[in-house]
Amino acid sequence: MTFGEQLSGKTAFVTGAYGMLGSWLVRGLLDHGARVVVLKRDQVAASALALDGLEARCQVVRGDLVDANLMDRALGEYEVDAVFHLAAQTIVGTANRSPASTFDSNIRGTWTLLEACRHHQVSQTVVAASDKAYGPHDTLPYKEDFALQPKFPYDVSKAATDLIARSYFHTYGLPVAVTRFANIYGGGDLNPSRLIPEMVSGILAGRAPVIRSDGSPERDFLYVEDAVAAYLAIADELAAGRAGGEAFNAGGDAPHSVREIVDLTIEVVGSDVVADYQGAGVPDGEIDRQYVDSTKLRELTGWAPQVDLREGLRRTVEWYRAHPEALSA
Repeated sequence: MTFGEQLSGKTAFVTGAYGMLGSWLVRGLLDHGARVVVLKRDQVAASALALDGLEARCQVVRGDLVDANLMDRALGEYEVDAVFHLAAQTIVGTANRSPASTFDSNIRGTWTLLEACRHHQVSQTVVAASDKAYGPHDTLPYKEDFALQPKFPYDVSKAATDLIARSYFHTYGLPVAVTRFANIYGGGDLNPSRLIPEMVSGILAGRAPVIRSDGSPERDFLYVEDAVAAYLAIADELAAGRAGGEAFNAGGDAPHSVREIVDLTIEVVGSDVVADYQGAGVPDGEIDRQYVDSTKLRELTGWAPQVDLREGLRRTVEWYRAHPEALSA
């Protein structure tokens, strides 16, 4: 099933476009004939958006998400039809060290953008929350009607993002929905503090990947192109007058341990390196086991993950092999 065709000829504004998911979403929007405007705050050394030649196909707005005048001007001058808000400080360790800046980016940035969406009556707004917004629960998998009970700064910031976004539908009628997706992986992730880019870059370089746990934590992994399809499916629902004020899970349908991911990546690469496990149990500020139920999104839209873990890791490895400059970025 193809999603996002209704965006052909329309203008989409993407925040967080220079991240891994954002760059693939931009690709998907361009492939569907959308005009894409991206927000660029920093002059980064390398990004997937630039490495894959996508930035040159977009209109670029330079500035900060928390700049209300800039957000208002960008949506107005480019006559934006749809907004995909992915920008955030996403690193758990950074959030634990610098909660104030994380709250500023993730929470104030969200309401600043939503105010501009409200002012310009944007017809489709999809906001990235996270499965981390649920916090720890004894019952798995997470379902959308579970309470949000986060404990740590990053998780709290995403729960606040989630609640603020949905309040704009219930209070102002803004067609906005939020995503609570599992751990998204794929080519173009240039942050070495995350599991898969650290593993792949290490293994391809012939060194042992450093793992910050003992390998036992379990996570739900969603390949990036499946995540993009889910974003477009939700946007389709908003365009049809449905899904406003709703939250949607999307995941890979099964949890996998960190050790399983490491072993499978080494196998896919064809290496004989041995991972360096440097932790005991779960790293501070993280949840031991997470797994989401995607039934709601599946039943509403027909979306389902198409890429299994082995194939997703194979595609991820091939992206890094095709972009050796990314390994040292």
